[in-house]
Parts: sequence; structure tokens; C-alpha cells
Amino acid sequence: MTLLEMKGMRKSFYNVEVLHGVDFNLHRGEVHALIGENGAGKSTLMKLLMGEYVPDGGEIRIDGESVRFSSPADALRRGVSKVHQELSPIRDMTVAENLFLGRESNRWGFVKGKNQEARARTLFDKLSLAIDPGLPMRKLSVSQTQMVEIAKAVSFESKILILDEPTSAITSIEVERLYSTIRLLREQGVGIIYISHKLEELYEISDRITVLRDGSFVCTNKTESLPRQRLIHAMVGRELTDLYPKTDNRIGEPVMRVEGYTQKGRFRNVSFTLHSGEILGLAGLMGSGRTELCMALFGAERVDSGTMWLGDKAVRIRWPSDAINRKIALIPEDRKHQGLNLQASVQDNMIAVVQRRYSKYGFLRFKKAKRSTEDMVDKLQIKVHSPAQPVTNLSGGNQQKVVVGKWRLTDPDIIIFDEPTRGVDVGAKAEIYKIINDFAHQGKAVLMVSSEMPELIGMCDRVLVLRQGMIAGELSGEEIQQHKIMELATG
Repeated sequence: MTLLEMKGMRKSFYNVEVLHGVDFNLHRGEVHALIGENGAGKSTLMKLLMGEYVPDGGEIRIDGESVRFSSPADALRRGVSKVHQELSPIRDMTVAENLFLGRESNRWGFVKGKNQEARARTLFDKLSLAIDPGLPMRKLSVSQTQMVEIAKAVSFESKILILDEPTSAITSIEVERLYSTIRLLREQGVGIIYISHKLEELYEISDRITVLRDGSFVCTNKTESLPRQRLIHAMVGRELTDLYPKTDNRIGEPVMRVEGYTQKGRFRNVSFTLHSGEILGLAGLMGSGRTELCMALFGAERVDSGTMWLGDKAVRIRWPSDAINRKIALIPEDRKHQGLNLQASVQDNMIAVVQRRYSKYGFLRFKKAKRSTEDMVDKLQIKVHSPAQPVTNLSGGNQQKVVVGKWRLTDPDIIIFDEPTRGVDVGAKAEIYKIINDFAHQGKAVLMVSSEMPELIGMCDRVLVLRQGMIAGELSGEEIQQHKIMELATG
């Protein structure tokens, strides 16, 4: 039975139409995947459904009744809820307080905290979550925070649930738990719209797949009848036969050697060597210390002990400025909060680290900065209208390429990529992989953190596996296999 119908949906911004009469429908008890490259129109379509945008054309029907929501709160009241990719909890409030914000258990105007925690425990038991509802949100890991957001959406008992990249920040164990929750909700008749760039997830959990491209409807198919290569072609409009374009890079001399790096409570006694022309992978489960180690290598976090050599010289990297001066670059895991100024333009972001190079007597040499930005935009094939365009208006993949371009302008010898393709589509992934390979081909040394096994296997010359803050093992060449990585990561 059809639960949701969206017919002929249109939306324009600044007289430019971004959705061109898109159709989408959802059945009761169905997981319907909505996919496409960044900028394909998925988010805009869902914002029309949630009442965040007003449609310029088209009709939305729920249970056969025509509806138009004026706000997300209005959509919630009608049984439509959404778990956003970008998490925004109130970190100083407890888990239970976040869960029931705006619908607190109260008596005579006072919140009944114990009652709320009991309600939260009942909900968590239903979802098999081992989280203390009395803990402040700031004490939860990213993966736990993600699961709380999903539980919050479930708590509204909505009949339509939108999951936007729900596995982007959770471990493989929690992914299985999420799938169990989704199957339970599906059995209860809930219709689920599932948005993800991880194609393997779609084949695992969805019943149907709808593909959008450039704001237009491409196709809707049963998942079982849509081969992977045909799906990719529908998304990007071209063949991607070599997703991991690995070349035989010449691995040269050691450029970085780390011995005994330790940060109490995060990682301990980490030692490794990184060579020029090499792509060295860093694997491990969430909480294994990968990101913290990268931040320490870049000087964004301090280490309690350990030594770093660059070439044959021992160095101290105490601040990011030290790393930049030593020709080390970091493309961070969280590009929106750590890699970009979202309110600034593409050009301002691009020259942020090297602004002195484009200044004279304290004044920006605008033409020179613009020329360099346009050159980098062209080299990295960043889709922008102009360098003055706010970076917040770009797709995830193009935002990531702006971060890469910013650091490429520093001409680094060592580039650290922390989750380089998180939240970007398959087409942008292929482009980012090519950029990483180009770095290595130029003799740069690349350290790449990734939670995606195919990415590590397809891109890396060697892989170090962290477990509980320590290096559990090293794999190289044909040894780099998924089951071996997981064995080392889990012990």
C-alpha cells in the first residue's frame, strides 16, 4: 500500500531550477533508498517533504491525502521524522534530556528527570542500545551520539522515517544493530527513506532504489534487479570501471619516522615509518585512536611522549603552524568544522593557509589570489559558479576538494587524509582517489585513515591496524584483505 507520493516536485533558488519535476513514492513497511551524486537533489527533495522548503510545484500526498508542511515540527506532527547526517545534540544536557527535548515529562512545571530516564531505558532496550540515559551528551562518542539521534526519531513513532547517511559515523557492530532496528520498524509498517553513498548498504537493507541526477528523476527499480555497475552508471551518467585507479608508484626514502608516540587515554607506543611515494593506510574501529593520532602528528593535539623524525632530523610538532612549516598537511575528518569556514567564499577558504603569499604591505593582491584559486578549481574539477561563491552552497564532494586544494597550495611533502571520502558520492570518490594517487605519483607521502575496507584495499601500499590505541599489526600487498584487517582490529 502506498504511504507517500511526491509528484512533479520542483524547486528553484535565485531563478535557477534545482529540482525538475521529480517523482518519488514510498510503501508501508518498505526501505526505499534515495541516491545520487552530491548536488543531485536528494536533500532538496527531503527538505520539501519535511517542510524546510516550500515547493514551487508538485504535490505531496500521505495516505492519499494532499499535504503541505510549513515546518519540520508540522511534519513531525503528521508522522514524518528525519535523522540528519550532521549531528547537533545539546552537549551539556543528558541523553534523556536530548531525547525528550520539547516534550519533557513534567509535573507542576518541573521536569521529572527519573521518569524521563526510565522512558529512555525502555526505548534503548527496544533498540538494544547500551547507553546510560543519565550521561551528558558530551561524554558519548560520535557513534553513540548517532545512535541516540536514531532512537530520538524512533521515539516519535513516525510512520515515515528519513535516514540521511545513518552509518557515516558508526562502527560495523552498530551498523548491524541499526539494520536490526530498521528491519523491526519495517515489520511494524514504518516506511523508511534511506539515503547513503555506501552502495553495499543499499543491497543489504533496501527494497527499492530511486536514482536522481542533476535534479532530475532517473529511475526506480527493485534493488535485487539493479546490478551495481548499472546503478553507478545511473548515478553518474558514465562508466566508473576503475574506482580505485591504483598506479605503480615508486616508493622512495623514509620521510617521516614516528617512535613511541603516546597520548594518555588515546593511543600509546605508536611507531611507524612513512616513505615518499607511498600511500599508507590507517585502519581500526571507532575509538581506536586513529583520528587522535593524526591530530597529534599535525600538532593539533599534544603527545605525552615519543619522537618524530622528518628525514634524518628529530623534530617537535607542537602546533599546526609547526607542521605547516615542515610541509605537513591535514585533510581532517570533519571538514565542515575543522577544514572550512562555511560562511566564507571558495577563494577565501582556498588561500586561508597561504594568505601571506598573496599579500603585499598588508593588502591582499586580489587578482593573484583569484588566479591561483581558479587554477586550483580547474585542476581539481571543483564545480563552482565563481571563486566568490560561498563554500556552504557546494556539495560535500566539492567542499572536500576545496579543503584538498587549500592544502595543495602549501605544496606539502606529507599529506594526512582522515576519512577522505566520508559523506561524498561515488563519482566524487573516484575523483578524490585520483587526487590521492596523483600526490603519491609526485613523490608525496600519504597517510590515509579510512573506515571503508574496499578503500583501504584498493588504494594502499601498506595498512597499519590500530586496536585500543596500539598498533595491532601491519599488512602489505596481497595481505591487505578485509578479514585480516578485521581480525587485527577486533583481536
